[in-house]
Amino acid sequence: MLSKSDKHIILGSGSPRRKELLAMLGFEFEVTVKEVQETYPAKMDPSQVPVFLAQKKAAAFKLEHASDLLITADTVVICDNEVLGKPENENHAFEILRKLAGKMHTVVTGVNLQSVEKSHSFSERTEVYFSALSDDEIRFYIREFRPFDKAGAYGIQDWIGLRAISRINGSYTNVVGLPTEKLYQEIQSYL
Repeated sequence: MLSKSDKHIILGSGSPRRKELLAMLGFEFEVTVKEVQETYPAKMDPSQVPVFLAQKKAAAFKLEHASDLLITADTVVICDNEVLGKPENENHAFEILRKLAGKMHTVVTGVNLQSVEKSHSFSERTEVYFSALSDDEIRFYIREFRPFDKAGAYGIQDWIGLRAISRINGSYTNVVGLPTEKLYQEIQSYL
């Protein structure tokens, strides 16, 4: 652990990737997940969706102790001004990856930090460039890596990241699901 703090950090996410990234930052924390419908207004600007959802997730919690610090987050993939969420099934995953193949898309993660005294939200954007993918490669990826719990139907840290991502502009960990550099700086104002 980086430093001892009197804060009781709660990660309000079941994502194993977010859990791993927060642990790698050196913080002790517990994971508590509340069921929240990840819906948002149809006409909302796609880049505002992740912060809206992170705040919605935070609203499901009731912090009672001054030492509590809640972290909630949501990541979306935006391609051609469309939010591409988590795939519902194999066919949907195939459709999403077909849309991303050969194009640039933006990954936006919204984060909400909340204590009893205050709440603060921010987002991070990363441009991700995909090379072309054949239908057989997409089917292989879906079959072998089952990306149904990932926004945009892919994980940058697995096969498709090695094979199809030609470059990124911005934070790698943001694409994984938590913009660690920015989050670390923001947490400091709560400690």
